[in-house]
Order: sequence, then structure tokens, then C-alpha cells
Amino acid sequence: METEGGITVRRALELPGLRGGLPEVLTCADRLDRTVRWVHAGEAPNIPALLKGGELLLTTGLGLGTRPAEQRAFVRRLADRGIAALVVELGPRFGRLPPAIVEAARTAGLPLVQLHREVPFVAVTEEIHTEIVNGHYALLRRAEEVHRRCTQAVLGGGGVPQVLGILADFAGNPVFLETPDGRLLFAAGPGTGPAGAGPLQVWEGLRGARAARAAPPAGAVLVEVPGGGPGTGSVRGPGGGPGTGSVRARLVLLAVSGSLLTVHRMAAERAAGILAVVLMQARQEEELAARGRGDFLTDLAEGRIAPGDAPAQAGVLGFRPGGDPLLPVVMRLAPESAPSGSWALLARAVAEELAGVGAPVLVGVRPVEGRVPLLLALRPGTTRTALADRVAAALRAGADRAGLERPGDRTPSAVVVGDAGGWEAAGAGLRHAAEAATAAHGLGDRPWWDARRLDIDLLLWRLRDQPDLASFVERSVGPLLAHDRTARPALLPTLEAYLAHAGRKAEAARELHLNRQTLYNRLARIGELLGTDLDDPQSVLALSLALRARRHTG
Repeated sequence: METEGGITVRRALELPGLRGGLPEVLTCADRLDRTVRWVHAGEAPNIPALLKGGELLLTTGLGLGTRPAEQRAFVRRLADRGIAALVVELGPRFGRLPPAIVEAARTAGLPLVQLHREVPFVAVTEEIHTEIVNGHYALLRRAEEVHRRCTQAVLGGGGVPQVLGILADFAGNPVFLETPDGRLLFAAGPGTGPAGAGPLQVWEGLRGARAARAAPPAGAVLVEVPGGGPGTGSVRGPGGGPGTGSVRARLVLLAVSGSLLTVHRMAAERAAGILAVVLMQARQEEELAARGRGDFLTDLAEGRIAPGDAPAQAGVLGFRPGGDPLLPVVMRLAPESAPSGSWALLARAVAEELAGVGAPVLVGVRPVEGRVPLLLALRPGTTRTALADRVAAALRAGADRAGLERPGDRTPSAVVVGDAGGWEAAGAGLRHAAEAATAAHGLGDRPWWDARRLDIDLLLWRLRDQPDLASFVERSVGPLLAHDRTARPALLPTLEAYLAHAGRKAEAARELHLNRQTLYNRLARIGELLGTDLDDPQSVLALSLALRARRHTG
């Protein structure tokens, strides 16, 4: 009987080597289906310390001790090590096993066998080890057969569902592919095909159970699908530690219809390697498609595609807005995030997030520039603001899912929404939004920016390397910045709040949580430092421009 890649104690006793010793089972005959992982022969009193568990121990009893207490302690130590069975050859040491040994084995639940004839332990060891190795080889052959079938399915045009279906049929249990954070990607059950209702119902039950605990159900098998990083996926059972390297997904096999054995884990490991290749290929194809859409939108923005030719080319890419106005949107990612993450996942996630909008959308990626350009159809009954809110939320959710935006980024990503119009205006709208998105970095974090309100910042950003602009900033607010470097309270936030509220002192005081007199005193001190009148419109305009320019020159 094959069990977990070894043989059972019962099978070992049936082999010629031990059968020739006329074995007699003295205790725990109901536990002879224990797995024999290895065979060990020895006579030393400290032999329990040398064992790891699962061994069949052969001995003549010389190390068992002469006193009943020693014999009972020896047997208990063997049981504590988790050996499969103890086989004692009768002879000079024992004509029959003492009651202390038999009772200790029975109490510990350890199968105890005595041999009435002498047998060569070397031959017994060789025979059982050969049987174990043959059993492992048989498991490997079965797992490799699953690997061969999965490979043929993929070469024949199949994908993840077909691979999972083959594995589910082999294991006789449902199989799932989930993201590293536990979201379901695919499910398959034995005999149900990739879209069977059975495994989905099992998953719903599993999801509720796993919400209360981190570990999967008992008997489940988890195999990590590597994501192309320096490490490889690893097999984990319940409570197992995490694997090393980049993980793209995780195979989950549940013991619903029957137990999951070693061969099922081996087959899952081999299927995980195939799935890694399939997912990588799909991601590469998806990223190429997303880059192709990004190239089209960039060419349109830079005037390399005539407005009259754009609808037909967009139609080839699956974007057919009809006669509705087009809303250009550009997301500029934080520079520290752009090199990492999955751009293909970002494009797919944004499309999924926008599926509920009910409007055609064309999403592209430009990894080199760290940009995500979009065109959306503005359907009748939908306002520009409402659509912009949905798009901005979808872009940020997609960037988070793709690992392209992190809470610790020094500068958050900027989403800029242009003016809606026809194909004639779409290119200019995309170009304006892309430039404004670059200028919007460092201006603060908000859901989205209106490109029309960023024109001044865009102009200042274009002049950021001009010495005259830096001189203007220094002349306008330099003394205030010098004050804040050495004195407290800092006065720059007071000036920013005052200018943000267009000189309305009551509103500025509320934002700063100051009483009015404290605000008046600080404004007076700012006026003294800068040598200017904060009630003069021209002075206020100059200071507003200087603070906005400082964001781009600093």
C-alpha cells in the first residue's frame, strides 16, 4: 500500500526479509498502516535521540536495558520520537520480550513486533528502502503525468482554467487560484470543468471561514506560483511559513471529497510552474496591448495621428464612443513608484473599476514617462465632474492593486482631467492634461485636478529652470523663509492660508485654529519681514505667484 510516498508497517512485514523472521505483532495491530519513512538498525541505549520519526527500528534488544524501568523509559522515548514501529529479533538477549516492554509499547500506542527467527538486518534494510524508493518514483511518475497533460493543454491553446481542471480531476477535489491577498482568480472542480458551480460554492464557504482565521482549513494544500522574482514558489500546509521571492498567485487545494496526499502536492508544485509561465505570458501580452493603446493616445496628443484617422484606429483598439464627447484624463504616478509594479495589472484594474460606468473607455500606459492616459465617452446625462470622480477613484484603486502607488510615496500621483470635446480636440486635450499632470506634482494631494485651473502652475513649471524665476521667489518670500528657519512659530503656513482664502481673514483664522488677534499679529509680522502691504491686491498677486513658483523651483 502506498501512503505519502512510503510504505506501511503492514507492507514491510509482508516483504520476504521480515516475513522470513516469522514476525509476531504484540501490540497495536490496528496501527500497522503507519507510514515507514526509513529503516534504522541499532543497539545503542541512546538510539532514540538519533531518530527523526517515521522509522522502522530493527534491534536485538541489547540497548533496551536490563531493568523494567529502563525498558519502559526506552520504549517511551521511541514513541515520543514518532517512530513507525519497533521490531525486536529474539535470540541471545531475549527469548521472549519482557512484559515491561510489551506493556510500555501498548500504553504508548507503538506497534511492537518480535521476530522468532534470525534475519540479516542489512538485507531487510535494503529491501524496505528499495520499496520506499520505488514508491517515491511511482509518485513522481504520476505527478509528471499531470505535468505532461497540463503542458499539452497549454500548447494546445489552453490556459489557467484548463490547467486547474486537470489538477482538480487528478486530486478529486476543488482547486482554486487566488491572489496573494486571497482574492479568487479561477476555480475548478473534479468533473465540473473550469466554470462549475460546485467549486464556487465551496469558495464562498471558505471565504467566510478564512475571514475569521488566517490559516486555511485542515488538510488543505497551498502552493505559491512564483512571479518571476529571485525566489521560487514553495509548498505550504496549514500553518506553514511564507515562501521566498516574488509571488504572483497561490494554488489552493481543498480536501472536500477526499484526503490530499503527497502525490497531489507534487502535482500541484509542477502545475504551479506551468501556471507561472502562463501568467507571465498573459501579463506580457496584456502589457504590450496596454502599451500599444498608450502609444496611440500619445501619438494622438503629439499630433502624429490626424483627427480624421483617429476614430478608425481607436476602433481597432476596441474604443468606439460614437458621437459622444471625449473626456481626456492623464494620471502621472509618483516618480519613485513608476519603475515598479505591474503596468498590465494597472490597465486591467482600471478597466475593471470603470466597467460600472457604462461608458466606453480606452486605457493606455506609458511606463517610461510614468503616465496613464485615458479617453472616455461622456454619455448624455453624465456630468464631467461626476465622471471625473469615478475615473480618479478607479485610477487610484488600480494603481494600488498593481503596486504602483504606496502610502509612503514622497509625492502622490496626480490625476488631471481635461476638457471634453470631439476627436478634433482630443489630442490637444490629452497633451494639455499630460503637461498639467507633470506640473501638478508637489501641489498637494487631491482626488483630481482640473487642467484648466493648472495653467499658471504649468507656466511656472516650464520656467522652473530660469534664474529669473528663482530670483523672483527669493525677492518675494526669501526673508519669510529665512525667518522660519530660525524662529518659531513658522509664518509661512499663515501666509499660505491667508492667500488661499483670498485675504478673508476670518476663514484663514478658522483653518489655522487661531483667534483673530493672533492672526492679525502674524500678518503684521509677515508684512514687516517682506516689506509689503498684505491688503494691496498687486502685492497679494505677487506673493501668490511666488509661493506657487517655489513649489516648482524648490
